[in-house]
Amino acid sequence: MNMEFKRKLPIPMEIKAQFPLSDHLKAIKEERDRQIRRIITGEDDRFLVIIGPCSADNEDALLDYVTRLKKVQEKVEDKVLLIPRIYTNKPRTTGEGYKGILHQPDPNRSPDMLQGLIAIRRMHIRAIEETGLTAADEMLYPENYRYIDDLLSYVAVGARSVEDQQHRMTVSGMDVPAGMKNPTSGDLSVMMNSVVAAQASHDFIYRGWEVATKGNELAHTILRGAVNKRGACIPNYHYEDLMLLHELYQKRNYKNPACVVDTNHSNSNKKYEEQVRIAKEVLHSRRHSADVHKLVKGLMIESYIEEGNQKIGEGVYGKSITDPCLGWAVSEQLIDTIAEQC
Repeated sequence: MNMEFKRKLPIPMEIKAQFPLSDHLKAIKEERDRQIRRIITGEDDRFLVIIGPCSADNEDALLDYVTRLKKVQEKVEDKVLLIPRIYTNKPRTTGEGYKGILHQPDPNRSPDMLQGLIAIRRMHIRAIEETGLTAADEMLYPENYRYIDDLLSYVAVGARSVEDQQHRMTVSGMDVPAGMKNPTSGDLSVMMNSVVAAQASHDFIYRGWEVATKGNELAHTILRGAVNKRGACIPNYHYEDLMLLHELYQKRNYKNPACVVDTNHSNSNKKYEEQVRIAKEVLHSRRHSADVHKLVKGLMIESYIEEGNQKIGEGVYGKSITDPCLGWAVSEQLIDTIAEQC
C-alpha cells in the first residue's frame, strides 16, 4: 500500500480534554444554538447571515474580523443573526494548493495535522471567548467533526461532498443546522436526497464504532450555483430557482423546509463583488413572495478585512489566500442593508 503512517493522532476526547470548553462558553453556545434553531424552524423571523473569509488562514486576522462582526451584530440583532465563517479546511478541486489551517497551521510551512487539530480547536474557542459568536465550518472530513462538534453552531456540507453517504449519515447525528449544498453539476435532486438522508436515522460505522443516529431535522439546502459541461457557471439564486426549490420541498414531507443562498462560488461566477447585488436580489425575491420569504432563511457571504485575494507569502493582513472576498467596509454596509430589507 502506497501510504506512510506517520504517527497516531490523539482521539477527539483527548484534544477536547487538552482544550476544554468552559461552562460559561457552553452556556453561550447553547443559547446561540437555540436562537439559530428557532430561525431554521420558523419560530424566529430573523435572518441568518453566515459570513466570513473563504478560509481561516490566520488566527489573529480571523479574530480581528469576528470582533468586528460582533460590533455589527449588536446593531442589527433585532433583524439579523450573524454566524462567522471559521472555515478550517478547504476542498481543492484538483487536490493542489492550500487545504486549510487543519493541514497547515502556518501556510508557509509543511503540513502538520496534529498542530492543525490543536489550531482549529483553539481558534474556535478563542472566537467564542472574545466575541460570544459561535461559528460555522465546513465538514470536509466526517471523521474529524468530533474534534470541534461542541464548538460549532452551523455546519456546511460542500458541493463535492454532498453525494457521499458518510457525510449524509454523519449529519444525521448532529443537533445543529447543517446546510447541504447542491452538487457542482447543479442537480437539485442530489441535494434534496441528501436532506432526506440527513433527516433520517441510520446505523453505520464511525471512527471505529458502530453508531446509531436519530436524524437531524435541521438539515436543509444551500444553493451555490452550478457548472455546465463546458465549464460555464449557472446561477441558481434567481426568483424562479427559489420557487422551483419551494416546489421540490412540497413534494415530500421534509422537516423544516429551509434554504440558505450562497452568494459566491458559481452563483457569482467567482466575481466576489457580485455578492452585494445577488444578496439584494434574494432579499427582493423574499419580499415578493411569501413562499420564498418562508423558505429562504439566510445568506452565505465570503468576506474578510481586505478585499480580493493574494498568493501565499505576500503577507497582506486580513486578505484571503484562497478565493477572493469582499472587504470589510463593503461587508459592513451590506449587513446593514440586509437588516433594513429583510
